[in-house]
Amino acid sequence: MNPLTDNLLSGPDPTLLPDDHAAVREALETGEDPAVLAAAHPAASTAWAVLAEQTLAGGDDVTRSVTAYAYARTGYHRGLDALRRAGWRGQGPVPVDHTPNQGFLRALLALSEAAARIGETDEAERCAQLLTDSGVSAADVRALR
Repeated sequence: MNPLTDNLLSGPDPTLLPDDHAAVREALETGEDPAVLAAAHPAASTAWAVLAEQTLAGGDDVTRSVTAYAYARTGYHRGLDALRRAGWRGQGPVPVDHTPNQGFLRALLALSEAAARIGETDEAERCAQLLTDSGVSAADVRALR
């Protein structure tokens, strides 16, 4: 690091998760049950995110909303674990165009949406802000569904 030439305003490098769950993504694409995949691969945020998204899409009754919240929170926390192992320190870009990052980002958006449905406004706003702070828009993540 050269303090004379380094940009002091630049932030951390983007965090790119390793592609540890490609088989889960492929199985989801072929129509396999996300609940079966989440049970077999609990560290795969994508399976949890899909469960949350499907539950949210099924209606906005309280049982569905709480269930989606639980699925999304699980995917979010499994994604945080993976991000930390990849060197993320709570800030910086988590690019949506890097496929392995998408499970975490989808779970994060679903958590924001489910939290809003159950009236947990502070959590919904924190999650939405984390998406923005990660350099991602909700629209970009919704497009992955």
